[in-house]
Amino acid sequence: MTRDLASTPPSAPIAPVRPTIRRHHGDEVRDDFEWLRAKEDAEVIAHLEDENAYTEARTAHLAGLRQRIFDEIKARTLETDLSVPTRQGAWWYYGRTVEGKQYGIHCRAPLSGPDDWTPPVLTPGVDVPGETVLLDGNVEADGHEFFSLGSFDVSTDGTRLLYGVDVAGDERYTLRIRDLATGETLGDVVENTSAGASFSPDGRYVVYTTVDDAWRPDTVWLHEVGTDAAADVRLFHEPDERYWVGAGFTRSEKYLVIEVGSSITTEEYLLEAAELGAGAEPRSIWPRREGVEYSGTHAVVDGEDVLYIVHNEDALDFELVRVAASDPLGAREVVLPHTPGRRLLDVSAFRDWAVVSYRRDGLSRMGILDYRTGAVDELDFPEELYTAGAAGNPEWAPPMVRLGFGSFVTPGTVYDYVVASGELLLRKRQPVLGGYEPQEYAQRREWVTASDGTRVPVSLVWKRSFGDPGDGPRPVHLYGYGSYEHSIEPGFSVARLSMLDRGVVFAVAHVRGGGELGRQWYEDGKLQHKRNTFTDFVDVARHLVDTGVTSPDRLVAEGGSAGGLLMGAVANLAPELFAGILADVPFVDALTTILDPSLPLTVIEWDEWGDPLHDAEVYAYMKSYTPYENVRAGVTYPRILATTSLNDTRVYYVEPAKWVARLREVGADALLKCEMVAGHGGVSGRYNSWHQRSFELAWLLDVLGLAAD
Repeated sequence: MTRDLASTPPSAPIAPVRPTIRRHHGDEVRDDFEWLRAKEDAEVIAHLEDENAYTEARTAHLAGLRQRIFDEIKARTLETDLSVPTRQGAWWYYGRTVEGKQYGIHCRAPLSGPDDWTPPVLTPGVDVPGETVLLDGNVEADGHEFFSLGSFDVSTDGTRLLYGVDVAGDERYTLRIRDLATGETLGDVVENTSAGASFSPDGRYVVYTTVDDAWRPDTVWLHEVGTDAAADVRLFHEPDERYWVGAGFTRSEKYLVIEVGSSITTEEYLLEAAELGAGAEPRSIWPRREGVEYSGTHAVVDGEDVLYIVHNEDALDFELVRVAASDPLGAREVVLPHTPGRRLLDVSAFRDWAVVSYRRDGLSRMGILDYRTGAVDELDFPEELYTAGAAGNPEWAPPMVRLGFGSFVTPGTVYDYVVASGELLLRKRQPVLGGYEPQEYAQRREWVTASDGTRVPVSLVWKRSFGDPGDGPRPVHLYGYGSYEHSIEPGFSVARLSMLDRGVVFAVAHVRGGGELGRQWYEDGKLQHKRNTFTDFVDVARHLVDTGVTSPDRLVAEGGSAGGLLMGAVANLAPELFAGILADVPFVDALTTILDPSLPLTVIEWDEWGDPLHDAEVYAYMKSYTPYENVRAGVTYPRILATTSLNDTRVYYVEPAKWVARLREVGADALLKCEMVAGHGGVSGRYNSWHQRSFELAWLLDVLGLAAD
């Protein structure tokens, strides 16, 4: 069912062999392609450009299909649209998209009065009374090949805008401030910040973070508006290279919270917002203890400042406690005790109640917490598979909470939940043009028994007109991730419809290492248990073949970043099961990276993968599965497409570049596509993103024998 490759004229680029030797724990490894790490070397750039030219030539026959998929995505998208307005202060804030423009436009319009809690219904093409454009991404991006907004905040009094822009893809943002009355950009310029900067509640200061040489956010700074950045005050610095740092203000605006965290340990510090600039020191809520994670939020109950804290001390799936903000180390009142199988994720406090987020039975859940009784009123949704959560709720004392909802078949939906009445108000459902009917598609969850007896959940979605996936071999697109306790939620995708409408079944293997089934599910897929992630995926693929859902020549796999490591690992473990593998920004040279403390994804990642630099057992274990280290001769690999970006600071381009070079040595049909101006998330701009996804989907359809449609 695949194309005759013998008819393809171009020759694959061959990376010169220039051995370097790596020695650790008495083990000597020869690496022939490490020289590709020299990003500034003209020969490296030329090699990447040759790879791009080869990939373009090899996929030139798919140009028509790529355009058709792009046109399908475009035709299903309401290009000129508006988001549901969010109330903050005296304004409704919302975003616009305009047909033909790559980037969103950030706007606001005034409330009709202080009791106005019903967002105005905005109609594309109809002027909004009193609208002000705060920031037009298309204007800011003009003249740049890449544009990303990493910070966006409006001062509490609504007079100033803070925004941070990255035009390279390296996730280092330049902060600027705009006067919203005059439209003038102030003289404040702060270079090389991390994302997530914010104004202090009084608007006098900006709090931001910066990164160290390994791209780890490590320092929190205080900038006084109207002053030179050289005079900025360092509020906090974390010297331990295992920890990242973040900062933000509580919804109540009383505290600045500085969070320090690794994969397994956190510590939070409080500083009263009123004390900013007065030399006050942040105070720790609970001193860090190895393996203990916690996250606090401020509330006022019966006139007392309290902290609601979600933590995992002697509570694998976390519990919720309440403590006095003035004495957080004092008495703890257990609000929600640890319940195995209910993984508490977060509590978000408002003046009169809080929203609690958790996972149970593999799905995201949420409920309203009554401060006085401790009871949680869980919101119920009718679909078998869905994702739901609070989103866009900046106000301290609203009568309702804004929710986002969606599933594999239901487009993204915005609700307001009225807490007092329990009424769920539909504000908007993502429009899908072209006559999309959710009932024409189906979703369900199945369970696969892995080789060690563990039951692994698998989500399936398909178009009903092609029959049930159990009726006979179907083309299947199997996706997986399985790291960092990250859960793959049942979300809707317009681009995916181009696969489903061609008869492809989309499946997600919720493998160990993710968070779908609680903390233990994560623990069983990390460190010295990492192989479970890979074998789970292989067992799911084998189950889909053995039960007749698909066959190896009709099965493709995809994963990105840490999920790209999964792709490389399963290509080595079970190449016979897959016709093709798409690896997006893949972490395939993990051992080389984790051995070098000067690189991103190293010291801070040792809690996730282990420390092979100082532990010989970890070294041997990682070496046994790292994809680049384990490419095998004499194996017929599936077709492979690896995508990457030159300026990616999370997974360096060199990893997939080396991997593809090694795969070619053993005769594999491997392609590399490197975006020369982009970051970890790929290209910027919605049309560029659609073109990028169309390229990937066209390649997958070609592997599946469905390119000639």
